[in-house]
Amino acid sequence: MIVRIMGEGQWRLADDKLDALNAVDGDLEKAVSSADETAYQAAFVALLDFVRSGEKVPDDELHDSDAILPPSDSSLAEMRELISGDGLIAG
Repeated sequence: MIVRIMGEGQWRLADDKLDALNAVDGDLEKAVSSADETAYQAAFVALLDFVRSGEKVPDDELHDSDAILPPSDSSLAEMRELISGDGLIAG
């Protein structure tokens, strides 16, 4: 799976990481749904860190992204507009 973080690049995550990725994404969705700023910040950092733990795709390679995450400075209000109840990661 290829995940892009806007403004940072792309990371390749092994298929066996998908369940863990969806769990972290679920935590983010819950924090956004509850409008809990503290939980949102922690969950968004955890999601970005999880993605960044994957293999960085070199900047000179371009692949279709399976998921695109907003920039790390996205606010809770901005995230609320992006999440439709299923988190940011499809699956």
